[in-house]
Amino acid sequence: MNGDARLYERAADGSAPLWHLDRGFTFFAGPLDYNASHQHGAPVYLAGLHGPFGLRLPGTEWMSCRTAVIPAGALHELDVGGNPIAVLYIEPHVAGVHALLPLVRDGREVGVGGALVGGRGEVSLVRDLYEDPAGGTRAGAALRDLVGFSDRRAARSIDGRVARVVGAMHANSEDLTPVNDLAAGVGMSASRFQHVFTREVGVPFRRYRAWCRMRAAIGAIVEGNTFTAAAHAAGYADQPHFAHDFRRTFGAPASRSLTGVRPPPGRRPAQHYSL
Repeated sequence: MNGDARLYERAADGSAPLWHLDRGFTFFAGPLDYNASHQHGAPVYLAGLHGPFGLRLPGTEWMSCRTAVIPAGALHELDVGGNPIAVLYIEPHVAGVHALLPLVRDGREVGVGGALVGGRGEVSLVRDLYEDPAGGTRAGAALRDLVGFSDRRAARSIDGRVARVVGAMHANSEDLTPVNDLAAGVGMSASRFQHVFTREVGVPFRRYRAWCRMRAAIGAIVEGNTFTAAAHAAGYADQPHFAHDFRRTFGAPASRSLTGVRPPPGRRPAQHYSL
C-alpha cells in the first residue's frame, strides 16, 4: 500500500473487525488470511466463526480445526483463508490456559507445546458479537461470562511479587524500568525474579512486557488515535517499530486486522495510514 492508503474506515455493518481490550483479556473477531509463525505473551483461544481454519505447529502438518487453545509462547501458523475468526487472549493475573481449555470440544493435544485443537467448541457467542454491529457494547460482559471469570475454579492466584509487577506493566506499558530494579523492588535477585516470572506467566519477562506494550498500542488505535500517536503512547520509538513488532507478534501486518475496525460506542473513527 502507498502512504495514502486508508486503514481505518467507519464500520458499515457487523462484518467490520471488532477489538475489545481490558486488563483481563484481549479479543479480536474479523477476517484473516495467513499469519506466519508467531507466538504470543498470553494463552489464546481461536474459533472459526463460519467454518474451520488451518493451523500448523512446529513438527506437525497443517490441520483443519474449528477451535483451538494455544499456550503462551507456543509457536504457530494460521491459514484462515479470508474467513472470520475469533481470537481471545487471557491475562495471567485473571486465569491460566486451563480457563480456556473447556471452550474446545472433542479436543486433542497436538505438537510439543500443549496446544489443544477440536472440531467443535464455544463459537456461537463470539460469532454473535462479531455479527452484531453493536457487539462492542456488550463484549466485556459476554466474554467474562464465556471464560467463567465469576467461577472460582477459573480464578488463578499467581505469586504476589509477580502479580505486583504484572499490574504495574498493565498500568504503565511505556515504563521500561530495568528488570534489575523491578526485581529489587519486590525483594528478589534479577535471576530469581525472571525464573519465577516465567514459571508463573508462561513466557519470559521481556516477552510479556512487549505483549503489554503491544496491547496498549492496539487499544489506543481502537480508541481512535493515529498509529503514530498510539506507538508513542505505548513506548515505541516510532511507528515503524510498532509495525515491526506487530508483524512479529501476530505473523501478519497491522493492516490485516486494524483496517475498518469498529470505533468504541460514541467515538468517531480516526484516519490511519499504511504501516
